[in-house]
Amino acid sequence: MPAFTKILIANRGEIACRVIATAHRLGYRTVAVYSEADREARHVQLADEAVCIGPAPVGQSYLNGEALLAAARRTGADAIHPGYGFLSENTAFAEACKAAGVVFIGPSVEAIRLMGSKRLSKLAMLEAGVPCIPGYEGAEQDDATLVREAARIGYPLMIKASAGGGGRGMRLVHSADELVVQLRTARSEALNAFGSAELILEKAVIQPRHVEIQVFGDRHGNLVYLGERDCSVQRRHQKVIEEAPCPVMTPALRRAMGEAAIQAAASVRYVGAGTVEFLLDRDGAFYFLEMNTRLQVEHPVTELVTGQDLVAWQLRVAEGQPLPLRQDDIPLRGHAIEVRLYAEDTAHGFLPQTGQVVRWEPAIIDGIRIDHGLEEGQSVTPFYDPMLAKLIAYGETRDEARRKLLRAVEDCVLLGVTGNQRFLANLLAHPVFAAGKATTAFIGEHFADDPSLHPQSPIPGELAVAAALLYQASALTRAHQPGLAGWRSANSAPWRYLLGRGEEKHTVELDLLDGGPQPRMTARCGEQSMDLRLIGSDGRWATFELDGVRRRLAYHLDGERIWLHGAFGNLELRDLTHAPSGAQNAAHSGTIKAPMDGAIVEVLVAEGEKVGKGQLLVVLEAMKMEHPLKAGMDGVVRRVGVSRGDQVRSRQLLIEVEAEET
Repeated sequence: MPAFTKILIANRGEIACRVIATAHRLGYRTVAVYSEADREARHVQLADEAVCIGPAPVGQSYLNGEALLAAARRTGADAIHPGYGFLSENTAFAEACKAAGVVFIGPSVEAIRLMGSKRLSKLAMLEAGVPCIPGYEGAEQDDATLVREAARIGYPLMIKASAGGGGRGMRLVHSADELVVQLRTARSEALNAFGSAELILEKAVIQPRHVEIQVFGDRHGNLVYLGERDCSVQRRHQKVIEEAPCPVMTPALRRAMGEAAIQAAASVRYVGAGTVEFLLDRDGAFYFLEMNTRLQVEHPVTELVTGQDLVAWQLRVAEGQPLPLRQDDIPLRGHAIEVRLYAEDTAHGFLPQTGQVVRWEPAIIDGIRIDHGLEEGQSVTPFYDPMLAKLIAYGETRDEARRKLLRAVEDCVLLGVTGNQRFLANLLAHPVFAAGKATTAFIGEHFADDPSLHPQSPIPGELAVAAALLYQASALTRAHQPGLAGWRSANSAPWRYLLGRGEEKHTVELDLLDGGPQPRMTARCGEQSMDLRLIGSDGRWATFELDGVRRRLAYHLDGERIWLHGAFGNLELRDLTHAPSGAQNAAHSGTIKAPMDGAIVEVLVAEGEKVGKGQLLVVLEAMKMEHPLKAGMDGVVRRVGVSRGDQVRSRQLLIEVEAEET
């Protein structure tokens, strides 16, 4: 196969940046593609060239194979790296690349087609002798057949989208009376996410570990596995923490699972990077789950424990070269753990977040790797997956890696958009995870009452510092001079601030005890009184002393809004001190508003219709997930403001329900 010189990366975000970095290191030229929403994105800035491929919706940009190939022709790119997601496992796109004379950096079309279907791949694995979970993989997809097969398999069972992954189109069903409703939801989500409503059923393996094997093949018939990754900590079947090696792995079990993964890959003559996923039960038995025919999100942990660059391996294999190492030459040293930083509000049902990133400052710690596609000032939109970055730690031992990662998660500054940092930090600090005992049931069994999953009020110290920074800004404006000039003299009446967060309001009083460049004051929040000295601030970091303890705090101030890197991550406060009375009214329970930007998938009620509290009214799709919106009260629908297919903005009024008069 001829060598290539210029690679178009048919993706966005952190994985596009990741591929560009290795390509440049190896001397290749790169081409980024971007939608209109990503015009100023980091991957666009890193590549040698960039081409706009369409509007923001993925169907008109990153899923538009014709536009991608046109970009390759315009720039002279002779290879395409698909990353993961989007068209990375799309057989039509892989075939189109081949027809256009462009190298598709991935496996064969046949392997993608077979392994891209959970139903067909499971049939192939059963034929190849790979251990599989009992279930139904048939072509008949009507409700009657699936209900009958579910009864044969027994409950609990899993519904899975045959063409999918990432938890979309997947449902756990505990009893027969909920099966049909769950089938409808899984079909709808699968069709929207993957273009196929085909489902399979599997017996649910309770409290397993999710362990996957990284495999690699070349065009010379060589196949190797590069250890395993434990991806057991999951939420809604989506991976949250990944680590290598698996905490309960033994040499004998690793060999058995690795050989089974090679057996699976050999059955389709696999070439390139692939991952064979297994469920590992408490007795050490393992079962084939699926094979992903691409680079995985969690590939960095394998890179750190093997010392290998898997993207470099992909490029080498795509050029027709043999694998760089034999099985016996692949080292496994130390421990690596990865978490995924998402734009989501874990305290409100993991609701995806949109908005502008006003501050992004990754933690710099020895042994920490951060793969990201973020730039300050960019917007997080509803059109794409909410993952913003991956934080990965390496240590000589598992606990060293865990400890480093915990600090990195807490120290990464993300302001303007709410992220899941406190959730991740609390997971890493949990004694069950620290002991290496987490299974796929870990979050549900041990984490339901965690503070990160419930709304938390700002702590008094955060409110006090926010008020001091707001006062400093107003004083500097009045004084028109640098430093901290403009503070009132000591013994003046206290300054009173009203700070808002959502529907909450907090009063802070600042009583200046002395003036000067580092003013000392007493701050009162409710019943709590604190000694506070603001030592300095530069618009990004504030140094202060609170009750005798000196600290630094990241912040961003924009008019009457201030963001702090608080105890629970991004903390946004509004200065309501001079706001008109009554300006902040709580939303009426009869109004249904969009929780984020997105598209209306379904409207299930009409004006004049009676509804009950908790009844599903409308379904919103955003960031590749469906979000059901339900009535907050019994009543009558007085207004329906949207239709199926409408694009809506965050907080847009969708439906009004009025209490029915008795």
